[in-house]
Amino acid sequence: MLAIIGGTGVSQLEGLQLVETFPISTPFGLPSAPIAKGKLGSQEILFLTRHGKGRHHLPHEINYRANIYALKLLGATQIIGISAVGSLRQEIAPGDLALPNQYFDWTRGRRNSFFGEGVAAHVSTANPVSANLTQWITHHAEKRDLRLHNNVTYGCVEGPRLGTRAESHFLRQIGCDLVGMTNVPEAFLAREAQICYATIGIATDYDCWLEDPSQHVSVNAIFALYHESLAKANTLLLALLNDVCPPEEPEIRTALASAMISRDEDLTDAEKSWLAVLKR
Repeated sequence: MLAIIGGTGVSQLEGLQLVETFPISTPFGLPSAPIAKGKLGSQEILFLTRHGKGRHHLPHEINYRANIYALKLLGATQIIGISAVGSLRQEIAPGDLALPNQYFDWTRGRRNSFFGEGVAAHVSTANPVSANLTQWITHHAEKRDLRLHNNVTYGCVEGPRLGTRAESHFLRQIGCDLVGMTNVPEAFLAREAQICYATIGIATDYDCWLEDPSQHVSVNAIFALYHESLAKANTLLLALLNDVCPPEEPEIRTALASAMISRDEDLTDAEKSWLAVLKR
């Protein structure tokens, strides 16, 4: 089943019927918001509002583990995220869409793994996104002449403050093309849960590396452009939801098979229970 993680706007798609809402708890706490199930034709989709409804969770406050676990518990095997990003490259203009295939983690202090505290595993994230999902998204963007940048690296920062110019230049120098606050550890937790993952970034500004003061915009302007550009992302999502999802990569759907160190006999019943969900 396909899940969408983003803002409330992504659930307002033409022809989509909201079927059910799941207030759910997990061994890792509560997700950002109740998860909604929608139906478009014969396809069922899960929706999660990343920042919550009503009370807004800042990026460093989001319970990413609960979000991913809840989606997996409800049957998600593939995830497409929608998120605002800053552009670190002149060619990625505000309003453009971008599809990261690599991540650089510049966060601090986030609970970034399901593992630890006696449950040991080392999951490979050398290629952190689903190639099949990114090819599928790219195909539909090209068919609709939507400007979409591929093969780009997303640098994830802690937030909630916006970065300094020195930090922005640093991320550019190490090869990042986008900067954001939400895709880490979301992408890595999806891999630990054996879920195929990709995210569509909406470029809202040039971050602060660009010296031209006319290009430096306010937070209100950033979010105004995000909501304006969300229409492009929704056009793309609607096309995807009217199509058949691509095949799930076996190496992602069995990522834990070669990653586990802990033996079943050394785990508690509670640990075996939540681990069984990730292994589905």
